[in-house]
Amino acid sequence: MSKHPHDNAQAPLSEDEKQLHSMGYAQELARRMSGFSNFAISFSIICILAGGITAFPAALSAGGGASVGLGWLVGSLFVLLVAAAMSQIASSYPTAGGLYHWGSILGGRGYGWVTAWFNLLGLIFVVASVNFGVYDPFFKTLIAPLLGIAPENLTWTHQTLFIAAITLSQAWLNHLGIKTTTRLTDLSGYLIFFVSLLLTVSLLIYAPGPLDFTRLFTFTNFTGTEGSLWPQNQNALLVFLSGLLLTVYTLTGYDASAHTSEETHHAAHNVPKGIMLAVLWSALFGYILVSVFVLTLPSIGEGVKQGMGFFSALLSQLPRTLQVTLGIGVFVVNYICGLACLTSTSRMVYAFARDGGLPFSHQLKQVHPIHRTPGTAIWVSAVLAIAATLYGDAFIVLSTACAVLLYISYVLPIAAGIFAEGRSWKHKGPFNLYSWSRPVAVLATIGGAVLVFVGIQPPNEKVLHISLALLLVLGVFWHLLGVKKHFKGPPVGARIGAHQAHIREIERELEKP
Repeated sequence: MSKHPHDNAQAPLSEDEKQLHSMGYAQELARRMSGFSNFAISFSIICILAGGITAFPAALSAGGGASVGLGWLVGSLFVLLVAAAMSQIASSYPTAGGLYHWGSILGGRGYGWVTAWFNLLGLIFVVASVNFGVYDPFFKTLIAPLLGIAPENLTWTHQTLFIAAITLSQAWLNHLGIKTTTRLTDLSGYLIFFVSLLLTVSLLIYAPGPLDFTRLFTFTNFTGTEGSLWPQNQNALLVFLSGLLLTVYTLTGYDASAHTSEETHHAAHNVPKGIMLAVLWSALFGYILVSVFVLTLPSIGEGVKQGMGFFSALLSQLPRTLQVTLGIGVFVVNYICGLACLTSTSRMVYAFARDGGLPFSHQLKQVHPIHRTPGTAIWVSAVLAIAATLYGDAFIVLSTACAVLLYISYVLPIAAGIFAEGRSWKHKGPFNLYSWSRPVAVLATIGGAVLVFVGIQPPNEKVLHISLALLLVLGVFWHLLGVKKHFKGPPVGARIGAHQAHIREIERELEKP
């Protein structure tokens, strides 16, 4: 039997392991991610070539060019405030399943339990919506014709089999270990930069006419018109806010940096840095990209009528070689985006199960002894994501619901931190907002609430119904079915000390050949 590295005097505990042990957890997952890799996994999930394309019609068909040119800036400001507040908490508590852990410590175990379920359901919907988008429009519209497949001949069965195949392939890659996933998400980080730049420059070079920059600041109410995603609304403010759905859906998923904390070196430093850089770069490059879409459309009104077809129409202006190159590039980065989403989801499942928060927790918290990945959690997450895509108008519901549910889970621990700071939350990590801490948290809570409000506007009432139904079900389970009595939450106080011997047992078991 090989020696456990902690038994070797030459291999003392790292600072990451010490911090994880101090929170009552064993180092079960393989800590192999660099700071860049932690950034890249969130950057890959945000993926401006995913949400920036698929959610673009939501903004354009609300307030026209102003919903993009001004709306992206307003939405990005809200998102940056949320990201900054989250980063400070992540720096204090760098654990997998971060939001659940933060909510429990700052707001109590019941509060954390609710946060966990909103985050978990949002993450499952993220995987589902991204992989649905990989199929339609990216495969169905861009790749299928290259293979000689007529898009109109593809049925619901083809769609389901395709989505299932790519989701299961992502699960298999994830199962092989974080090193495999990291290599792909690192590659995706570079690809997103390269493909975005190539797409932007190509559209500007082959634009059909002179660029009219006033389009970016001209408000036109397109609600209720042909092709618009929104019903008629005469309230200009609500119309403008509806357009923020583009930013809400695109700039989300950066909690992945927190969920992979236990696989990241120098997590207290690198996780908050990964969150902030992923949001900042995505906001900047995303703004350039969606602005170019507005500027190079033949007309705004025609773009609204085309809906998701706007992207194919833009590409049709380019030479065939460029169309093929960009189509394949966008398809690949969206596939890796789904892979990164599944990584984040499975780590949340693992972390929540580790504390007994899920049915079949004993199975879901198991870590593969060779690959050091939460194998069961990965495959269960994949199956649940596939099941979520079986719904009829899946993409609209899934894309909106995932953004709303995730932002609710983001805001909950931030709001709790406003009251916990200086009381139960006395320890701050390297990323510290100091005197700006509470003001940023308050503004982030307000900004997050606005983004959630945007996501439940008609015709997305189903998202509100999903959220309310989830709260009702959680209330029943917590108060009437015994969860309140049996669920202990993450270890705190004396329970952390009681876990120390068990921590070493877990780590020794995983080190056996």
